[in-house]
Amino acid sequence: MNILVTGSNGQLGSEIRELSPNYSYNFFFTDVNDLDISKESEIKKYVNEKDIDLIINCAAYTAVDKAEEEKELADLINHKAVKYLADTAKEKNVPLIHISTDYVFDGKNYRPYVENDPVNPQGVYGLTKLKGEETFKNSGANGIIIRTSWVYSSYGHNFVKTMLRLKDRNELGVVFDQVGTPTYARDLAYTILEIINKNLQKIKNKKAEIYHYSNEGVISWYDFAKAIFEIENIDIKVKPIESKEYPTPAIRPHYSVLNKKKIKNEFKIEIPYWRESLKRMLNERF
Repeated sequence: MNILVTGSNGQLGSEIRELSPNYSYNFFFTDVNDLDISKESEIKKYVNEKDIDLIINCAAYTAVDKAEEEKELADLINHKAVKYLADTAKEKNVPLIHISTDYVFDGKNYRPYVENDPVNPQGVYGLTKLKGEETFKNSGANGIIIRTSWVYSSYGHNFVKTMLRLKDRNELGVVFDQVGTPTYARDLAYTILEIINKNLQKIKNKKAEIYHYSNEGVISWYDFAKAIFEIENIDIKVKPIESKEYPTPAIRPHYSVLNKKKIKNEFKIEIPYWRESLKRMLNERF
């Protein structure tokens, strides 16, 4: 089976590449230099020439604050490119696995979000990702959408690496009134590959079904920072601050805990606790 992985130099794509030797598939890892997914003709040509059997779309515009200024670019990558991928997947009758985000919700919930909860994105990033989901669903292509949250990895830019970069400070203020669950990209990569490995027929015959995935547990960014420094034995004072003390161009959801019951039940997967995954990432990163 030939699998196309777009956005393969990002956090999730890099982790899929890392795990790929454990699977007997032919992987085609691309980034914008190999395949520009904002051009539909290039996608069709690539899928035809490589005889692609399944697409995993890890490509995304994820600069949440910058998206408020670069609306057209965010929309091109998070929405229009998804349409081109989905239309190609439909035409070629190959399944598409697409990654989305907790930012499609407004963060005003009081219990973990389930897949069919009302969506209400509060910024450009969330809105463009939601439009990507909708265009996939409307295309009639088969496959799955996985919403995730607070992604980190030893690759790319993320909260864990930012905290480690700031470790020499005496004191650090981190928001405590935004609550969610981190996702170790390697855990999500493994889950995607296992779903393909064990449930290929199921996703081949599904019309763009939505699932939620993050690690288990619930924390604030403040708790997350404390845990990073504690595991690394870094002596730094972490001060809890409110979101209003750290204003950003894009509104962050105050509550973005995802309910993972559906993906666990349907695909028979186990999800690690966030702290165990964080320890694993910190131990393996070098």
